[in-house]
Amino acid sequence: MNEIQEELARLMKLGGGILRPVEVVKAAKPKKSPLHDCFEWDDEKAGHEYRLNQARHLIVSVVVVASGGEMFQAHISLKTDRYSPGGGYRAMVDVLSDKELRAQMLAEALAELEVFRRKYKDLKELAGIFAAMKKARKPA
Repeated sequence: MNEIQEELARLMKLGGGILRPVEVVKAAKPKKSPLHDCFEWDDEKAGHEYRLNQARHLIVSVVVVASGGEMFQAHISLKTDRYSPGGGYRAMVDVLSDKELRAQMLAEALAELEVFRRKYKDLKELAGIFAAMKKARKPA
């Protein structure tokens, strides 16, 4: 276990089995803390990053109501967009109507489902969902 993991484990133990972000930041403040370099301590830079996160949250919180009353997310950030300088979001309707972008979105969704499956594989109550996920991965 590396020193960051050890420090997080120590904080979790102090927190009665719960790791609280506020306690992690507090413990990271001293320059000698193994967690210190994981944070931006320049308030101007950190403030800007916080506002960027707020903007991201705002963008993904916008929903569109279709004529049938179904709601869907108005914007999506594809992996290629996230790794481009500055990142970015696309209109969901544009992604769904473009064959290549739609295929990229589907590949990302299936990868996220695999992460979900690995995380919750021990919950037998989800076996039906995992079976449906496996079926969705097979080409049509």
